[in-house]
Amino acid sequence: MDGKKRSNVKKGLEVKIVLKQDQRSGKLTEGVVQDILTNSSSHPHGIKVRLTSGDVGRVKEVCN
Repeated sequence: MDGKKRSNVKKGLEVKIVLKQDQRSGKLTEGVVQDILTNSSSHPHGIKVRLTSGDVGRVKEVCN
């Protein structure tokens, strides 16, 4: 699923995010959504979230 629409991202979902420092390399970090930080309904680079691990980044993929 696409991480650019806020409606696809929910607390407790497993997602793959790109951290700020990994934006150039595109390295993805996997984790569970704790908080949704983007207020708008969509964002071209992905919805910004905080994972339960404390990492903050933009959702690139929603895992099933």
